[in-house]
Amino acid sequence: MAVQYGFFVDGTRCVKCFSCEVACQQWHGLKAGTWLRRTVFETVEGKFPSVTRRFTSLSCMHCEDPACVAVCPVGALSKRDEDGLVVVDSARCIGCRSCALGCPFDVPRYREDKTMDKCDGCLSLGRAPGEEPRCVLTCPTRALHFGPLSEMESLASAKGGARMEGETAPSVFVAHRLKPISES
Repeated sequence: MAVQYGFFVDGTRCVKCFSCEVACQQWHGLKAGTWLRRTVFETVEGKFPSVTRRFTSLSCMHCEDPACVAVCPVGALSKRDEDGLVVVDSARCIGCRSCALGCPFDVPRYREDKTMDKCDGCLSLGRAPGEEPRCVLTCPTRALHFGPLSEMESLASAKGGARMEGETAPSVFVAHRLKPISES
């Protein structure tokens, strides 16, 4: 594999506006309530007046060792050599949902056409090499970044962030707000 690509989610900048989700739905022609970019998760910690709220927008983790690829009985999921992105070949997919069961992050989704789907970094929309996925382009606060993992790691390190953990080695780095909201 040439270079592994992934995401950096800068939770210090995310304001939970859902622009990333809406962009994903609109560009992929998904009906309301369905998505490829999972959702903006919120975590609240502490007690008033020292409350910390964290927002994290997640999609497919494009893992270095993707469980979804390993469990697909027909080889409909694969990891691309050129960028490490995990993609679904819907022509081969039999809709058995094994990938959804195998994914520790609950990413693959069952579609009305009885096949599975997931974030492919907007490759299905004709995204060119070097171009960013629509969720990244749409984020008004620049909380989402996409590129080679070494670059994502550098961005995360500068914000005190780290790579997400997991047996499958997710290709996602996250940084969160370090101070309670009352001290911002």
